[in-house]
Amino acid sequence: MLDGRAVRLERGDFDAVTREAGDPVELARRFAATGPPLLHVVVLDAARDGRLPLELAGRLAAAIAPVPLQLGGGVRDPEDAVALVDAGVARVIVGTAAFEQGPEPYVAALGERLVVAVDVRDGEVRTRGWLAGSGLSVDDAVDRCRAAGVARLLCTAVDRDGTMAGPDLELMGRVAARFGGPVLAAGGVRSQKDIDALDALGLEGAVVGRALLD
Repeated sequence: MLDGRAVRLERGDFDAVTREAGDPVELARRFAATGPPLLHVVVLDAARDGRLPLELAGRLAAAIAPVPLQLGGGVRDPEDAVALVDAGVARVIVGTAAFEQGPEPYVAALGERLVVAVDVRDGEVRTRGWLAGSGLSVDDAVDRCRAAGVARLLCTAVDRDGTMAGPDLELMGRVAARFGGPVLAAGGVRSQKDIDALDALGLEGAVVGRALLD
């Protein structure tokens, strides 16, 4: 989502909207009707600007029930994360705050509901809507999350995101092996074959975006 619209970006570029998909609640309801295990939503402008999309989260969660909602964007402290859960979000994605503050407060606040976003470009973890560098390597970020007891990671290959170029299997396999717990893959997934390849590497699941719209 960007500026209240459902969109697809390419490689995280806010000026490269590759697909407009209309009203986000209607799109969410349509996808939920197909029976997915989760509906994954990132509120892009909230991730960039740090504005918590609380009212939107509640509307989306109600629209897709009983399908659980996994949502990220705008969480900047543990109270924000808890407020999203109270609004109906099943899993809260935390990226920027988990690395700027450390993941420990979010583990304490959310437990199994926490998903830490490890968004990777050129070997570095990106934050603030992928616009800023964290100074952390992939290995350092994963090690920090594992040591803190993070329940689950979402690893995005930023340069594959929205491209339909296939997932970064080397990156995903490396993160899954190093973390040793559930990891979701994102970026470039275009087919069942890609999902099967990720499954074979030990990934728990995959985020599918543009391929569904196309």
